[in-house]
Amino acid sequence: MWVPFIGWIQIRGRTQGPPLRGLFMAKHSISGKTVVYALLGYPVAHTFSPAMHNAAFQALGIDAVYTAFTVKPHEIKNAVNGVRALEFGGVNLTIPHKEICLPYLNELSPEAQAIGAVNTIVRDHQGKLTGHNTDGRGFVRALERVLRADPSHKQVFLFGAGGAGKAVAVQLAIEGIQGICIADTSAEQTRRLANTLKKKFPKCKVATFPSFEKADIERAIVDCDILINATPCGMKASDPIVVSPRALHRKLIICDLIYNPAMTALTKEARKRNLKVMNGLGMLLYQGVIAFELWTGKKAPVEVMAKALEQQMRKSQKSKVKS
Repeated sequence: MWVPFIGWIQIRGRTQGPPLRGLFMAKHSISGKTVVYALLGYPVAHTFSPAMHNAAFQALGIDAVYTAFTVKPHEIKNAVNGVRALEFGGVNLTIPHKEICLPYLNELSPEAQAIGAVNTIVRDHQGKLTGHNTDGRGFVRALERVLRADPSHKQVFLFGAGGAGKAVAVQLAIEGIQGICIADTSAEQTRRLANTLKKKFPKCKVATFPSFEKADIERAIVDCDILINATPCGMKASDPIVVSPRALHRKLIICDLIYNPAMTALTKEARKRNLKVMNGLGMLLYQGVIAFELWTGKKAPVEVMAKALEQQMRKSQKSKVKS
C-alpha cells in the first residue's frame, strides 16, 4: 500500500499546475540541442529524480532531459570529466560519490565547503564545474513544510555521518539546534563530522557514539526531539531497524532519508506508535527544487515536481505488489 508521506495537501494546502495525465504522457523531442542532466550514483535503479526533473523541464518548456547513470566508485573521475567534456548542464550525485568527487571539481560553493560533500554540480559555458550541496536546505524545508516542525533549539539524534548526514547536520546547526548525537559504523566519519560541527558551531552540543552501543544510544534518544536515519539501512526489505523500537518515545519526530521503499522498518514502527514521520521524499523534492534553480536560473515548478514524485511512488508501490 502506498503511504503519501508528502501528500500534496500537506505541502502546499492546494493543487495547481497542469493535469498529471497531459503532462507526463507528453512526448519530449530530443535533438542535438537538448541539454543533458543526470544523476551519478551506485546504485541508481531506485531513483525518482528523472521523473521529477523531466516533468519540470516539460512544464517550463526547457529543451533538456534528465537521466541516471550507474557509476562505480573507481570511475567517478572519468564520469565527472565526462560532464565537462560532453557539455552536460549539470548533474546530481548520490551514494557513494558525494565526497569522493571533490578533487575533480573546479570550485565549491560556501555551503559545500562547510559540509565537505556535494550533491549537485553546475557546469558553466566555459566548462567550469562548481559543486553545491542542496541536501541540507532540502531537508529543513521538507521538515518545515511536511511536518510543520521547526528544528531550532531541538535535540537531534543522527544515524549516519556520510554525505547526506553531514549535509543535514551542518544545516541543522545553521538553523540553531540545541545539540546533536551522531552514530555511524565508521568511527573516522563520526569524528570528522563532530569536529566540523564543534569548530564551526561552538554553541551546538555534540556527542558521538562510535562504538554503536545500543544501550547508550537508547539512553541518548530519550532526551532527543528528532531522530534522523541518514544511512542506507532500510533500503532492503531484509534490513534490520536502525534502532530498537523501544527507544521511539511519544514526543520523537522520525525522519528517514530513504524514500524508496516508502516505508522502512523504522518508519513502520514509528507509525505504529502514532509518531510524526517523514520519509525522504520531501527532502528529495526540495533538494531537487534548489538544484533545478541552480541549473536553469528559473523558478522551479514545485507543484509539478511533487506530483511527478507522487506518481512515481505509486508506480513503484504497484510494481512491488505485482512482483
